[in-house]
Amino acid sequence: MSNPLKVALIGNPNTGKTSIFNALTGLRQKVGNYPGITVEKKTGSCSLGPSLSATIYDLPGTYSLNTTSLDESVAVEILLNRRDPDFPDVVVVIADVENLKRNLLLFTQIKDLGLRTVLVINMSDRMKRLGIEIDVPALESSLDTRIALLSSRNDTGIEDLKAILSDYQSISDQSSLDITEVDKAYFENLKTTFPKIDAYKLWLAITQDVNFMPIEKKVVPDRSAFSTKSKAELQKMQHRETVLRYKHINGALKQGYRKDLSKADGLQGVLDRIFTHKVFGYLIFFVILFTMFQAIFDFSSYPMDAIDHFFASASEWIKATLPSGVLTDLLAEGIVAGVGGVVIFIPQIAFLFLFISILEESGYMSRVVFLMDRIMKPFGLSGKSVVPLMSGMACAIPAVMATRTIENWKERLITIMVVPFTTCSARLPVYLIIIALVIPEGRFLGLGYQALVLTGLYLLGFLAAIIAAAILNRGLNIERRSFFMIEMPTFKPPQLRNVAFTVFEKTKSFVLEAGKIILALSVVIWFLGSNGYSDSFKNAEAEVLQQIQQQGLDISDEVLSQRISSYKLEHSYIGTLGKMIEPVVKPLGYDWKIGIAVITSFAAREVFVGTLATIYSVGEESESTIAGRMALETDELGKPIFNLASGVSILLFYAFAMQCMSTIAVVRKETNSWKWPLIQLGYMTLLAYLSAFIAYQTLI
Repeated sequence: MSNPLKVALIGNPNTGKTSIFNALTGLRQKVGNYPGITVEKKTGSCSLGPSLSATIYDLPGTYSLNTTSLDESVAVEILLNRRDPDFPDVVVVIADVENLKRNLLLFTQIKDLGLRTVLVINMSDRMKRLGIEIDVPALESSLDTRIALLSSRNDTGIEDLKAILSDYQSISDQSSLDITEVDKAYFENLKTTFPKIDAYKLWLAITQDVNFMPIEKKVVPDRSAFSTKSKAELQKMQHRETVLRYKHINGALKQGYRKDLSKADGLQGVLDRIFTHKVFGYLIFFVILFTMFQAIFDFSSYPMDAIDHFFASASEWIKATLPSGVLTDLLAEGIVAGVGGVVIFIPQIAFLFLFISILEESGYMSRVVFLMDRIMKPFGLSGKSVVPLMSGMACAIPAVMATRTIENWKERLITIMVVPFTTCSARLPVYLIIIALVIPEGRFLGLGYQALVLTGLYLLGFLAAIIAAAILNRGLNIERRSFFMIEMPTFKPPQLRNVAFTVFEKTKSFVLEAGKIILALSVVIWFLGSNGYSDSFKNAEAEVLQQIQQQGLDISDEVLSQRISSYKLEHSYIGTLGKMIEPVVKPLGYDWKIGIAVITSFAAREVFVGTLATIYSVGEESESTIAGRMALETDELGKPIFNLASGVSILLFYAFAMQCMSTIAVVRKETNSWKWPLIQLGYMTLLAYLSAFIAYQTLI
């Protein structure tokens, strides 16, 4: 079999590029980052026939090759640089049938790079309802390309696209228009100076925004050749180029594209007016939000209980079946207990991503972003800050990277500094188990108290973000504002296949990324909790028996065993460390065990539960579940450790505290300085500590 054909998918946002990528590659795909850059890179494999396969690259979405963000610059760099390992043999431009004219601007630019370019017109199932008719042969002729009409929703057209790709050598690589028509004299000068370089590639290299990734700088050895043109003059030339392109596009569409507006469905406009209404829009959003969190609690309770009991039984089975010893204790009390502390939350994490994916797939999330823009402006945030803040519900790391779309550096910096307040999925395990322990299960107006508290924590994080942004805005004295533009995709039923892909990939990523950290920390914590250097640890059994005799107690063997285990844990390495930090966390209502969990959770928030699960399992003979062991924890007075006061204290601490060391690392990389992440860590930790302190001291 020959080397795989390299196929790049590119298109405007909301054209269905991800759906087509999934349809072509199925599960034969992987996600990484471009070399040296934290921009997501998706690749997959696809069979085009018995003797030809393809490697599919999903390039970042872009409206044109005139880049305004780092993501777009990555796509342009690949298409310009033939030495790039991802340089494609064929480029597939994805356009949606309703916005074909606008999408064709990018198509003509890519054809002008001399690349074999295929046009995919997606969402063809909507043509009849929108009153659209396409004469494919006529349009192919006028655009000098091959066209595939495709509906990723109805699963039609994928085989046609594969057939076109398998015959890739017949695809035209001729330009759409002559770029020199923009300014004959200017381009003649360039051609004389750089005779071996294609005029359009040189033009792109000249006009890219220097604030972003350098575009093939070796192409332009000396800028003196075009120094006669000011920046304003170059922009006017770009405008003339755009006019020429749309003149060509309009001529092509006259040959093969017709739209009868009288047949078009006006329901979209009605829905937009409802969902973006300045009053009802917010009410609908909050109802959806409350319903989503109530469903997370209700739907996930049964699988969570099953998983919890499974790990408790597995730990007990290991202890009963394997020979007693260090390895058995490590498996039962360290690995199984620690990993079980995260796996138990898979149902709730999966449901969270399920609902978010449905909102995105349906087109509703763009309306939410539009609504939130109205709230953002008074607090000094760019409208584009909404996207990172919303994506922070999944993870702060990609949310911080998403700020690259914000052109104004100060606005971008403010967004980076407040994004970690948004409640990420890693905080969810902490919230869920603490809420289940300290908040009753009653309902108010049909909504459970627990779901209301969870919703309140999400809103609290968002409120903290915009208040912090207002303070930073005043301190950084931003004067210039960038304009906010967002495309409103058409409303459509979510595609189940895309939703399933998203839930699977996001949940898998959560489990694997958290699992690696938790597995390592569980082993370390188990070792520290199972060993000690003091005489009290070594002579634990004798000292506990002496205490019981002095107190004149008559206890069972099981209670005696539990007391010895608890005594050894308290005097182990981790107990000694916990006692050292206990004076700092005691005012927040935490004992030394919770203090240890707070420190280890700096690696990843979800480690909090895994750490407690491991600590409570060391030496335990009971087969009670994680939540059960936490509920049984008492202080020296016999009162529950996890009560309303301490529970609210923990919730507030995690609502405001810096999320994890990975977030600090990415903030350092995005700001190119340790100054901002250290400031961020300092003020968020102080706010978290003071909030938890006030809450506990007030409620105790």
